[in-house]
Amino acid sequence: LRVSHIYLKRLVLTRPHILLALVQAQSESQQPKIQLRLAGDKRKHYEGRLEVSYNNEWGTICDDDFSIEAAHVACRELGFLGAVAWSPSAKFGQGEGRIWLDNVHCTGREKSLAECPSNGFGVSDCRHSEDVGVICNQKRIPGHRFINTMNNNVETLEERVEEIRIRPISSHLKRIPVTEGYVEIKERGKWRQICDEAWTPLNNRVVCGMYGFPGDKNYNNKVYKSLSMRKKKNYWRFSVNCTGNEAHLSSCRLGKPLEPKRNGTCGRGLPVVVSCVPGRAFAPSSSTGFRKAYRPEQPLVRLRGGSNIGEGRVEVLKNGVWGTVCDDNWNLRAATVVCRELGFGSAKEALTGAKLGQGMGPVHMNEVECSGFEKSLTDCYFNNDALGCSHEEDAAVRCNIPAMGFQKRIRLSGGRNPYEGRVEVLTEKNSSLVWGTVCSENWGIVEAMVVCRQLGLGFASHAFQETWYWAGDASADNVVMSGVRCSGTEMSLPQCLHHGKHISCPKGGGRFAAGVSCSDTAPDLVLNAQLVEQTTYLEDRPMYALQCALEENCLSSTAKKNDHSSYRRLLRFSSQIHNVGQSDFRPKLGYHAWTWHECHRHYHSIEVFTHYDLLSLNGTKVAEGHKASFCLEDTQCDEGIQKRYVCANFGEQGITVGCWDTYRHDIDCQWIDITDIKPGDYIFQVVLNPYYDVAESDYTNNVMKCKCRYDGYRIWMYHCHTGELQKKKLY
Repeated sequence: LRVSHIYLKRLVLTRPHILLALVQAQSESQQPKIQLRLAGDKRKHYEGRLEVSYNNEWGTICDDDFSIEAAHVACRELGFLGAVAWSPSAKFGQGEGRIWLDNVHCTGREKSLAECPSNGFGVSDCRHSEDVGVICNQKRIPGHRFINTMNNNVETLEERVEEIRIRPISSHLKRIPVTEGYVEIKERGKWRQICDEAWTPLNNRVVCGMYGFPGDKNYNNKVYKSLSMRKKKNYWRFSVNCTGNEAHLSSCRLGKPLEPKRNGTCGRGLPVVVSCVPGRAFAPSSSTGFRKAYRPEQPLVRLRGGSNIGEGRVEVLKNGVWGTVCDDNWNLRAATVVCRELGFGSAKEALTGAKLGQGMGPVHMNEVECSGFEKSLTDCYFNNDALGCSHEEDAAVRCNIPAMGFQKRIRLSGGRNPYEGRVEVLTEKNSSLVWGTVCSENWGIVEAMVVCRQLGLGFASHAFQETWYWAGDASADNVVMSGVRCSGTEMSLPQCLHHGKHISCPKGGGRFAAGVSCSDTAPDLVLNAQLVEQTTYLEDRPMYALQCALEENCLSSTAKKNDHSSYRRLLRFSSQIHNVGQSDFRPKLGYHAWTWHECHRHYHSIEVFTHYDLLSLNGTKVAEGHKASFCLEDTQCDEGIQKRYVCANFGEQGITVGCWDTYRHDIDCQWIDITDIKPGDYIFQVVLNPYYDVAESDYTNNVMKCKCRYDGYRIWMYHCHTGELQKKKLY
């Protein structure tokens, strides 16, 4: 002992860093061996209830004194760069078993949660209602290798590797998207194959799902067998065991370690190959020319309100009426069923709380429970009773979609930030790829929406026909695309109608090139169809009381020939226009450009805000009306939302998210003049924002149609529905 004491004393005086290393090694050896995992009602692979394994038994951590510093330590221990947030009170569901840690205090510099002071393992006065959860930064620590201190085989694949890819063989290199090839894993900077000895079809399903494909198919095994005989193989050391419901291969469990053979083989096995089936929207095309936009057959499920393809609020069709899904029990399994049903891959997020906007109409499904293998969401178990569910709880999804390379062929140039600028596209000219501008003739918000979607920048907030104030790339001044007309469903600008190789742009490019500004959110206007049905009536009104309406062209053309003592027959109704989007609806033009109407003594912020039409049964227009947004304001709002827009005294005009503007049946121009219409059956149609003056997240719900019967004395309105897809039900 005396010799050891003298040695340590000399060590302190001569080499203190060695002593520090010895002390650290001793303290690390004394630390309890733990392992962490994320569990519970996870909606993303990088968040969940924080669970710890101690003495080969899993338990939870109490939220008392927990902090963002402790979350950082836990997330780094799990292989993530750090934490974004942490959640108290069992946000990710209550755990089971022991509550291992309580009153955890971390500085944030610790390498393991075991280093942080606490009450000690198993010492807690908490309940599982206080289980803590963490939300980690989804980026991984490059090359992070999980060191397994337990014998319970719960480590995940992504904690051992950096990346996963499908590597196509040479004959498939030019195909977009990549649907077939070797499954390879990057470990310590090297790509390795996986031995197919323990590989299952469920593993195929997971790989295809994470790359945006709904399913897999057989492939020509002879080709790959021949290739593998000639090439040197570099196998990964583990097998993978998936259930088929994982959103990512990293969530699958590892199987038994594989013993690689000296000659580089894996027994009788070969490298794993997957062949995925893309949804119709992403099917590879051999043609290099124009390809029409994909218009899907209408299933029982649809997505609405999302800025990018493969995301949106989930809506289901029941008895001819679209409704939403309540987010009670909403999880990745149910979200994945929706995604695969619509031709996408597995779900990467199951969103709750109307994160992608609120729907209208009924809530058709509640407490959805799926196995994950159903062909449709409607095949899952669910509760028809949605009592207590409001549209504030509408469920939504974000799906994995194939890498189509769209973002590489377009850019915004010259803007003040990445969300705005002159539109520049990459096109082939004289056998080489060059950047150029887009002709701005007839360029509008629908075309701008496609650009923002292609770039993954959300919705378009404005479309510009002059961009002289944005100094774009001088080498890209020439116009390379003209005559662009989009329907709004396209995934990229080349899918829109355009002139092709023969450019026609009289104004030229330069200062007149097309431009856009994009936004993460957008408003969404929807008309209350039920109120229209309830408030419709006829009124015979004398011409002397309609002079202001005549001045604003709110009467049919024959009214100009009538004297003041004659009457006009008006079809009156109330309009209640809701903003169910994610940002406020504001007029496109500022105060300076509003139009003053002396007769009514008010400003029009949007000259044609709504169209009112009476159509024959074959769709021919027989009478029409329109309404200007003379006083766009928050008439009423949902509970807890404050009114922001009051147009009185030249005030701000707009509709706040969660509020609605009501145009009552008894105000001027809130009608259609049907004086000259014969009795019969008609279709009554209202179109909001008909000229797309303001960007919205969903234009398909801007149309409302009703069946209408007029007998010459009375009028009946029935079967009123919102949305263009109800045409089939009306005719």
